[in-house]
Amino acid sequence: MCGIVGYVGSQSALDVVMAGLKRLEYRGYDSAGVAVPADGGLAAAKRAGKLVNLEKELLERPLPSGSTGIGHTRWATHGGPTDANAHPHLDNAGRVAVVHNGIIENFAALRGELAGRGHDLVSETDTEVVAHLLAEEFSAGADLAEAMRLVCRRLEGAFTLVAVHADAPDVVVGARRNSPLVVGVGEGESFLASDVAAFIAHTRSAIELGQDQVVELRRDGVTVTGFDGSPAEVRSYHVDWDASAAEKGGYDYFMLKEIAEQPKAVADTLLGRIDAAGSLTLDEVRIGAAELRELDKVVIVACGTAFHAGLIAKYAIEHWTRLPCEVELASEFRYRDPILDPRSLVVAISQSGETMDTLMALRHAREQGSKVLAICNTNGSTIPRESDAVLYTHAGPEVAVASTKAFLTQLVACYLVALYLGQVRGTKWGDEIRAVIRDLSRISGAVERVLETMEPVRALARSLAGKKTVLFLGRHVGYPVALEGALKLKELAYMHAEGFAAGELKHGPIALIEEDLPVVVVVPSPRGRSVLHDKIVSNIQEIRARGARTIVIAEEGDDAVVPYADHLIRIPVTPTLLQPLVSTVPLQVFACELATARGNEVDQPRNLAKSVTVE
Repeated sequence: MCGIVGYVGSQSALDVVMAGLKRLEYRGYDSAGVAVPADGGLAAAKRAGKLVNLEKELLERPLPSGSTGIGHTRWATHGGPTDANAHPHLDNAGRVAVVHNGIIENFAALRGELAGRGHDLVSETDTEVVAHLLAEEFSAGADLAEAMRLVCRRLEGAFTLVAVHADAPDVVVGARRNSPLVVGVGEGESFLASDVAAFIAHTRSAIELGQDQVVELRRDGVTVTGFDGSPAEVRSYHVDWDASAAEKGGYDYFMLKEIAEQPKAVADTLLGRIDAAGSLTLDEVRIGAAELRELDKVVIVACGTAFHAGLIAKYAIEHWTRLPCEVELASEFRYRDPILDPRSLVVAISQSGETMDTLMALRHAREQGSKVLAICNTNGSTIPRESDAVLYTHAGPEVAVASTKAFLTQLVACYLVALYLGQVRGTKWGDEIRAVIRDLSRISGAVERVLETMEPVRALARSLAGKKTVLFLGRHVGYPVALEGALKLKELAYMHAEGFAAGELKHGPIALIEEDLPVVVVVPSPRGRSVLHDKIVSNIQEIRARGARTIVIAEEGDDAVVPYADHLIRIPVTPTLLQPLVSTVPLQVFACELATARGNEVDQPRNLAKSVTVE
């Protein structure tokens, strides 16, 4: 989820673009760069790392002034976070500059074509091919907007593209497919950005671009067309919030914004996972198929929320691959002398890729000869670099300390790993794998539906703000969901909260039940595993008989729970193993709202850091 800014007007383009990038740095801080058409040429600067590195570069080596410019803050996907991979990317003549958000799935084929025509591509990114293709079309006689349309018709994937050309110094051109891009309209100036935060200090008049549209920005206005060149209808709107709230997209907290971004994050993590032959592919796999077929167990290591993702993954891995799977807290893993060998696959899950406990567990596993596969949200971070394989989630930057969209995308990645192992080992047929992928592709819409029905959950949370304890119960994959719900409440509301396997209720936890104690119960589907469903309904009856206030999360159409639910939260019907992707969402909303009602800092809870880089 990179940050993009474009500007055409009478102000110093570099000042406007850099200020916009500052507001968008939360979207990506692996590198940053700018480009300005000036003095008959094109001047650019870019640096790996945070925006301050680029600011220092511009102080030491200032760019010529100009009234048109583009800028970018990067969340690395293709290629590590280096100066060479930073945006903007230029063609070999240095006449066109491009910035990009998203993934161009057919970039390898396009790169091969360009190399065959004598182009020298110097980065590892998918973006650079666009700069070269635009240069070709422009040289052939197309103006910049038409060149962009021609190029976009050749691209596959999800992308936002913004470009400038030295020979068209008064125009910025942008394109959008499945990735955000918004236009700002000022007096004698126009803006482009991936978020209105970038230009809210200059104008609150905005235009929302639609799917497969190209926009041409000039001082006196904008022109929007489809990729085919036909005029496009656009929606204009007024931004009601001020600059101080802009970086959060109008939300009070980053966490609220990130909860709302989950449908897109889930969809992005699934993007491009099936190749032309219909087989499942991961990002980088340096483990041979023969080695994967020789595995005799899988061990998952993770911390906190990522550990809960691992607990859910265990059900999928064992069911789809018939391999035994262990899930370990990374902080405890190497201290108990775990049994590992070359036939063990260790899966390390970390949002940041820098979690020290998980990194040390990974290193211990490799010392024992085990192969390591990383699931990570940060391209080029330490854990992926030191692993034998990696599957990147595409949640984008997660600013709030309490994980939401990173957790859901970790779950998606875990399911993909399980399916991939099933494919390589022959325990799942190709059509079975594609059927699960189709189910996963529908989850994004299901999460959207859940988010649309959360106002009663928020009201319930506010009513419980004075409580001291909340308990959570679940069975099967609902048990790790209960653990995650309890963790969110601890992190955000600073409340005593515990998650239990519902079957363990009579083995001790039922002693905690007292009058009006809130108990959240995650109910498995009555389809397929009806025995588990019947047992948890009995658990609900047991705790309600002892005075508990039952908050029941159950799928649509499950009427058996209705008589025993003081509060009923409905979720869409979902395949059993995938249910955590929807049942977790109400618990995130619940914890966030309860913390807000208690007056707590939601994005930065006390004593917690986003990435734990010490043991």
